[in-house]
Amino acid sequence: MIKLGIIGAGRIGRVHTESISNYVPNAEIKAIADPFFAEKGKKWAAEMGIENIYLDYHKILNDSEIEAVLICSSTDTHAQISIEAAKAGKNIFCEKPIDHDLSKIKEVLAAVKKAGVKFQVGFNRRFDHNFKAVKEAVLAGKIGDPHIINITSRDPEAPPVEYVKVSGGIFLDMTIHDFDMVRYLSGSEVEEVYAAGAVLVDPAIGKVGDIDTAIITMKLKNGALAVIDNSREAAYGYDQRAEVFGSKGAVRVENDSQSTAVLSTADGVAAEKPLYFFLERYLQSFADEIKEFVLAVEKDLAVPVNGEDGLKPVLIGLAAAKSLKENRPVKLSEIK
Repeated sequence: MIKLGIIGAGRIGRVHTESISNYVPNAEIKAIADPFFAEKGKKWAAEMGIENIYLDYHKILNDSEIEAVLICSSTDTHAQISIEAAKAGKNIFCEKPIDHDLSKIKEVLAAVKKAGVKFQVGFNRRFDHNFKAVKEAVLAGKIGDPHIINITSRDPEAPPVEYVKVSGGIFLDMTIHDFDMVRYLSGSEVEEVYAAGAVLVDPAIGKVGDIDTAIITMKLKNGALAVIDNSREAAYGYDQRAEVFGSKGAVRVENDSQSTAVLSTADGVAAEKPLYFFLERYLQSFADEIKEFVLAVEKDLAVPVNGEDGLKPVLIGLAAAKSLKENRPVKLSEIK
């Protein structure tokens, strides 16, 4: 039984807490820490069966029984806590992104390497049943050589402007998942990015310097092309689709819904809307990524999503931001 500590009890921290408690039998959450714990939060943690509830995460790092930590705190704390956790000898699962600053990410990777601990980044979509099926078809050669990767990712509603102010922008808080998917599904690296964007959902997002609608095209090292389309607001729900087209065919996945029932009448044909948000759409994938992390710690295996996998989507995101600003294609080699 691997004993875990969770740092950060916000939305994603709670998702991991509940998924571990319900779906990861070989792991036990010994402690959880959050400097903003109120009585309601402490009560929730106690109801989840967590014995140690702290305001100071250092108590987790100083606990010799805890073998691994999940860093689910705000993005601006990920790098510092990762470095401290590595120095404390803890295996680390860090939510994406590691940081928005490339130099800080490289500091983390150096600290992890020096400490010899496991370090996994939380790109949970790699563990989704749909995207895994696409990846397996590509790996098996069923579609031949990949030529075009199409990814659609649209949220059901725009985030609060206060969140947008600190998120790093759409490319680093939303599209970063899609950049990772391009690498994952294609099996190749991105060489060049061109991004076009607009403010079509909420003018307030534009006023704080971000966009809410984007098209990103990419050239990959294996010769393939990729296209991502993003929107902060899809009226019909959480739109998550992907296709890889190749020399022998194509593999595509559609949205998940409550059922696959399609009603056909004289008035028309109707199907269920997509599941509404990421908590519904990707709940099992959160559990599965932690299962893989725990197994890697338990059996001393390589983690499935490592530090380099955490670094490269940030590089792509910074290239996309530069492309949008300068209205031109940007090679990743330009991003230092």
